[in-house]
Amino acid sequence: DQIILRRRLPNRLDRVLEELVPYRENIKGLVVESTYNWYWLVDGLIEAGFWVHLANTPAIVQYKGLKYTDDDSDARWLAKLLRLGLLPVGYIYPKEQRAIRDLLRKRGQLIRKRTAHLLSIQNIITRNRGQSYGANDVKKLTPELVEQLLPNQNISLAVKSNLMVMETLSEAIRKIEKTVETQVRPY
Repeated sequence: DQIILRRRLPNRLDRVLEELVPYRENIKGLVVESTYNWYWLVDGLIEAGFWVHLANTPAIVQYKGLKYTDDDSDARWLAKLLRLGLLPVGYIYPKEQRAIRDLLRKRGQLIRKRTAHLLSIQNIITRNRGQSYGANDVKKLTPELVEQLLPNQNISLAVKSNLMVMETLSEAIRKIEKTVETQVRPY
C-alpha cells in the first residue's frame, strides 16, 4: 500500500498526464469516479494509453474502520480495491454513444418534471373540490374545462400554468424520442 504520487491537480488533462506519465510503467490501472465531469478525463487517459476503471460508487462498501472520508482517503480506498481486484466498476460508454445516453437521461428528467406538474394539478383539484382526479383525466383537461372545474381565476390560472408547462415538456419529450429513434437501430 505504498503511495507513489499524492497530489491535487486542476481539471486540465495536460497537467494530469504530466504527473502520471513518469509512472506509466508502474501503473496497472487508474480509477475515476463518475462525477458530473468525468468524460474529458476518462477519454484523455484512455487516448494516452492508460487502463481506466470507472468506479461504480453506489456498489462500493466503505470500509467501516475508516476514520475519514475525504478525497484523499477515498482515493486510497479505491486504489486498494483495484489492487485487490474487488473494485466494482461501471461501464464506460464509447464517446459516440454517450450523447444518446445523456439525451435519454434528459428525457427521464423531463418526464419526472411533467409528472410533478400532473401531481400538482391533481392536488389542486382534490384540495379545492374534495374529489380525486385521475392522471388520465388531468391529461384531457382544456383551459375551458379547468375554468368550469375551478371557477376561482387564481386557482384555475395555477392549473392552466401547470398544463402549459406539461405541454411544453411533452413536446420536448416527443422531440427527444424521435431523435433517438432515428439514431438507434431497432432490435
